[in-house]
Amino acid sequence: MFKTSNDFNLTKKACYYSYLSMSSVFVLPPILFLTFREMYGISFTLLGTLVLINFCTQLGVDLIFTFFTKYFNVKRTVQIMPLITCLGLLIYALVPTFFPELAYLGFAVGTVVFSVAAGLCECLLSPTVAAIPSDDPGRDMSMLHSLYAWGVVTVVVISTLFLTFFGTENWMYLTVFWALAPVVAFILFSIAPMPEMNLTHENSSDKVKKKNFAIILCFFCIFFGSAAENSMTNWISSFMENALGIPKSLCDVAGIALFGILLGLVRTLYGKYGKNIYSVLFFGMIGAVVCYLVAGLAPSPIMAAVSCVLTGICTSMLWPGTLIFMEEVIKNPGVTAYALLAAGGDFGASIAPQMLGAVVDTVSESAWAVSLGQTLSLTSEQIGMKVGMLTAAIFPMIGVVLLVFMGRYFKKKVFVKNKI
Repeated sequence: MFKTSNDFNLTKKACYYSYLSMSSVFVLPPILFLTFREMYGISFTLLGTLVLINFCTQLGVDLIFTFFTKYFNVKRTVQIMPLITCLGLLIYALVPTFFPELAYLGFAVGTVVFSVAAGLCECLLSPTVAAIPSDDPGRDMSMLHSLYAWGVVTVVVISTLFLTFFGTENWMYLTVFWALAPVVAFILFSIAPMPEMNLTHENSSDKVKKKNFAIILCFFCIFFGSAAENSMTNWISSFMENALGIPKSLCDVAGIALFGILLGLVRTLYGKYGKNIYSVLFFGMIGAVVCYLVAGLAPSPIMAAVSCVLTGICTSMLWPGTLIFMEEVIKNPGVTAYALLAAGGDFGASIAPQMLGAVVDTVSESAWAVSLGQTLSLTSEQIGMKVGMLTAAIFPMIGVVLLVFMGRYFKKKVFVKNKI
């Protein structure tokens, strides 16, 4: 007997809550970095290495599930994933607390553990939601990813309030609190039914080639979309403070928080009313290009700041929208395809911000930036920041070209009506 969507309501809620609680592993560490430097004397270089460990671990999990999915019990992995998150955050909090001399080791090991869970989350929650019977699976996917954005806002607000009222020296209690939050997801997954997911590959060589090419196109689409989103996510506060001269406190509130709110709002609205995901992706890429160009060229700081924030609207659907599009054009893409796209998103999220930073450093130290800055009454670093924003526009520009090709290719193949 086939199960209906009502049979999986609890499963869907477990996925939603798990994605919401997972945001703490991305947001909490950067909030605490300055505290760690002051309490344990850890250098900025070593703190930055924790970010690299996080990314490399997630990417490793993505690639493992891309090539070795069939060797895993996917249902069981989804169920225990929240406990891995909990364990990682507990190590992160308790080892430095009880063994201060091993503080960095605790941070590093804890980061590896909860990054494994984050990688599993990216690889497995999307195909789990996609496998649940639904009248509009695209909206369910958008709602899933909207909860990450709302989770970011929630973690920032609660953590900031806690540290303000109870002091940064009590950071470990805050971390334990966020460590216990995923336990609810484990309980939900333990009692909820799990849908059947496709873990196999097609045998028809012609069909496999078409399907693989379609997945590759989606891989590059999510790469450029993630690059467009995360370039701004990582640099919006620094750009608004250094290049536009806006106070840091206002940068964090009007920049990072508002960016996250717009990101979550658009994904939530698409989850309720959205349709025609290709048009959403196409115009989102174009909008991102415009926002980056305005941010880099606008003479008015207010206009540049507004364009930075509005990038959150334009890029909000580029990651989840690519997953929705893949579901529309490919029949049962499978866990492997979702893992590969998660890897593409992670590549974009790491390469683009690093490239932007390299451009800023290179330009800031150049003679022509100093000369141009004197002409425009700006510092060389401000010139570097503006050039960095213009450089970041390359990613959505290429994304627009790619989507034009994808639109023609899939329309020609009529894959939307007759899936691969």
